[in-house]
Amino acid sequence: MPDWDTRLVVTYDDGGPQPKEISPIDSFTPTFTLNAEALHSIEDTHVGVVYSPQSLSFSMSVRAIGNIAAELTALALKGTRFNITLAEKDGDDWGFKKVVMSECIITSATPSAATIQGAPTATFSGFSLGASAETKSVGTASAP
Repeated sequence: MPDWDTRLVVTYDDGGPQPKEISPIDSFTPTFTLNAEALHSIEDTHVGVVYSPQSLSFSMSVRAIGNIAAELTALALKGTRFNITLAEKDGDDWGFKKVVMSECIITSATPSAATIQGAPTATFSGFSLGASAETKSVGTASAP
């Protein structure tokens, strides 16, 4: 059983001099909907497959501490495309070298209410026009 000492890091690249780490981040949820439907016939079952367009989306929640929430809000308001990378920062327990969602667009930015206790959060949702995953054992796979 591995000793889970890995820390994952989420960064975004908007074409600037270097990628920026999204920190502090509470959650990052990529969703890859790879639609395939079995094609049936009255004579047989599963005679083929019909593929639908892929859907690549994400949601992330960040603490409104520092300037990362403001930077992501600015990207959303400008409609700027950017890349998101999820990778290992420390350790060697994760099966991926990195997962990259490319040409991302933020479609929703939802800040939480400011309260006396705790830091407010902001949730950003959007979609990606492409994605790739690089594993440690299989290699690289990508979606358009």
